[in-house]
Amino acid sequence: MGATAIQWSAAIVKPAFVSIGPSAASSWRFLFGAVVLLIATRPKLRSWSRAQWLGAFVFGATTALMNQTFYQAISRIPLGSSTAIEYMGPFLVAALAKRSLRHFTFVALAGLGVLALSRPGGGITLVGALFACVAGASWATYTFASHRVGGNTKGFEGLAVAMAFAALLTCPFDVGATHVRVSHPSLFARLLLVGVMATVLGFGFEMQALRHLKPSIVSVLLALDPAVAFLIGWLLLHERVTAWDLVGLVCVVLAGIGVTYDTAKEDIKAVL
Repeated sequence: MGATAIQWSAAIVKPAFVSIGPSAASSWRFLFGAVVLLIATRPKLRSWSRAQWLGAFVFGATTALMNQTFYQAISRIPLGSSTAIEYMGPFLVAALAKRSLRHFTFVALAGLGVLALSRPGGGITLVGALFACVAGASWATYTFASHRVGGNTKGFEGLAVAMAFAALLTCPFDVGATHVRVSHPSLFARLLLVGVMATVLGFGFEMQALRHLKPSIVSVLLALDPAVAFLIGWLLLHERVTAWDLVGLVCVVLAGIGVTYDTAKEDIKAVL
C-alpha cells in the first residue's frame, strides 16, 4: 500500500514540475502533508525526550533529501528507472551486510539489471542517474530512521514532527513558487493530494510496517517498488517500456527479493 501511494503520487505530481519545478513541488508536498499530520495527531511535545526530538529531526532531514533528489531524478529520467536505481541503496545495505558468494551473485544480478536500464538510448541521463543514486542512499537511511522513530513515539506523532522538520528544511525552495500555486487552484489541489497520498498515507503505511517488523524484513516488500513504479509510469505517464527495461526490472526485483528473503529468514530464526 505504501509503495503504491508513493509511486502513484509521484506520477500525479510530475506534470507540476513544468510550472514550479521539482524542488518546489517536493517542498509543498511536505508542507501540506505535515499540516494534515499535525492537525490529525496533535502531538504532545512537552513530554518528548531529547532522543525523540533528535530521531524525528534525522528522520525528517533524511526524508527531505530522499524526496528532493528523487523528484530531481524523475524530472530527468523515467519513473520506473529512477525507482530501480534508487532501490540500489537499501538493496546494497542488505546485500553487503552478509558477505557470501550467494549475496555477491545477487549484487551482480542487480548490477546487470541497472546496466540494462541505463543502456545508451534508454532515456537515462547521467545527472538523473546521480540524483537517483543519492535518493537511494537516503532511502537506506530513511528505512532505519522510520523504524527508530516509530518505535520511540506513539501513533503517528513522530511522523508528524519529522515531516514538519522536512517542511522547514525544504521551505526555501517553495518561496519563489508561492504566487504560481495561489493563482492556480488546480495546482494547489494537486499538491495537496500528493501531500496526503505520499507523506500521510505512503510514509504512514511504511512506518506501521517498520514499527512491527525489522527494516530487513520490510525490504522484501520494498523490492517490489521498481515494478510498481514501472507499471504506474506506463499507465499514468505513458512512459515507454522496452524489452530491455523489462529485463533490467526483472534482474533488480529478483536480486532484491533474493537478498531480502535471506535476511528476513535469518531475522525470523533469531526471533524464534
